[in-house]
Order: sequence, then structure tokens, then C-alpha cells
Amino acid sequence: MTNAPGAPDAASEPHTTGHPAVTRLYPRLVVSDGARAIDFYRETLGAEEIERYTGPDGTIVHAMLRLGGAAIAVKDTDTGDPAPTSLGGSPVIMALDVPDADAVAEAMLRGGATVVYPVADQHYGQRGGRLADPFGHLWMISQTIEDLTPEQIQERTTDQFTS
Repeated sequence: MTNAPGAPDAASEPHTTGHPAVTRLYPRLVVSDGARAIDFYRETLGAEEIERYTGPDGTIVHAMLRLGGAAIAVKDTDTGDPAPTSLGGSPVIMALDVPDADAVAEAMLRGGATVVYPVADQHYGQRGGRLADPFGHLWMISQTIEDLTPEQIQERTTDQFTS
């Protein structure tokens, strides 16, 4: 993450709020087959593998992937970290802003994802949908098709629920 020109680096600023400073945040996806999941994210989302650490049996203990300007970690399930498939799903939704929601959804479907909500034009100015990857993680795919103000989005959302 870069700061605006002339803005101080957050890591070098003294922390005066009384709260611990967060220097990095990324999701860590627990999956039933780490190597296959890494391949899926590379092939369908264009992820770049940055690092990978394995246990003696070859299981993924930690792998870091870059997706655009974001990072995600992947690890194999174990007794301390269950995969969503063993829990009946996940309440967390990974949100992706993309230039072509249909193309990303198609790539994910070819890789074994399933449709939760089909890609369609949405009332809030986005074209998008939701897919579940083969490892139980949910992905909201969206592209901007109409620039709306927050007030316009709120108005359309209200209309959506009162119509």
C-alpha cells in the first residue's frame, strides 16, 4: 500500500491512539487441498505465488499469494484449523472488484466453482454475482457499470426493499 504524495509512512509514525498498530491485514484461507487451491487461484484469478512452506508430509503450512494489489494466504486444513467444507460453509465473503465480472466468473466455473448468485446487473451500479470455490470459500465478483453517489445507492437500495 502506498501513501499519498507527501503523506508520512504509517509504519514510521508514532502510535498515539492507545491501540496496537496494524501493519498488514490479509485473509488466510484454510482448504482441504492446498496445492490444488493454489493452482485454482492462479489459473482462475491470476494469483501469483509469493511464498510456500510445507510440512514434512507435503501439506501446505503457509502459502502467500498476490491478487492484484491484495494478498491472501492459503493453508491446508489440520486439527486446529478446519476448512469451510468440514463446517458446512463459511460466513466470510471475499469481494473482488474486477474489470470483467463475467470473464472472472467463467474462469472460476471452469476451475470447479459453483454459482451462488449468477452474475447480473445490480441496482447499486455493479455487475456481479457470488460463487463458491471448490474449497468452500465464497467470492463476490463485481465490476462497476454505473458511477453512483452513496446517496443514489442508498435510494436504490431502499427502493429495492420497498418495491
